[in-house]
Amino acid sequence: MAIPKLLFATNNQHKIEEIQSATGDRIKVIGLKDAGISIDIPEPHDTLEKNASEKSSTIFALTGISCFGEDTGLEVEALNGEPGVKSARYAGTGFSEDNINKLLHQLEHQTKRNARFRTVISLIWNGSEHLFSGICEGVIINERKGIGGFGYDPVFMPSGSNRTFGEMEPEEKNRFSHRKKAADQLVLFLQQHG
Repeated sequence: MAIPKLLFATNNQHKIEEIQSATGDRIKVIGLKDAGISIDIPEPHDTLEKNASEKSSTIFALTGISCFGEDTGLEVEALNGEPGVKSARYAGTGFSEDNINKLLHQLEHQTKRNARFRTVISLIWNGSEHLFSGICEGVIINERKGIGGFGYDPVFMPSGSNRTFGEMEPEEKNRFSHRKKAADQLVLFLQQHG
């Protein structure tokens, strides 16, 4: 039986690889570049849900085929949920080491460093939208550890582990991952409605 293909409304290769790793051989994830679509979708909204919807609805309007969009934020308790929806642009435009530097600076004198990653997936399936979310609780450590993953992974240690996401191989990260939890719900939906 052929593996179903699903268009992912992103140009972020890291996200494509993580979702593909999370879904395994249950679906084949196709990014915009591989689909021959050259578009940069803005994230203008103040919630992850609305940004995820913006991505999926933009690509659905363009192609007319079922697809999904995703937005993820790092929510730090001591910073009232920041950087949250602005996680990728926390220190300016585009993700850079500056985002981690700013985060560590903001938490310099904080002893309470609880944080969570939250992912929201917006799937448009046969013209109807369905939302799935995943959360990973953890803490922000004082300095970078590991070179794996992307974004804030080197400073985020999930609850139940003594290693950061940056120190983990994809299989280990999937045991904790917010993106994996949301992707599992997506796959379950597709299995039930495919």
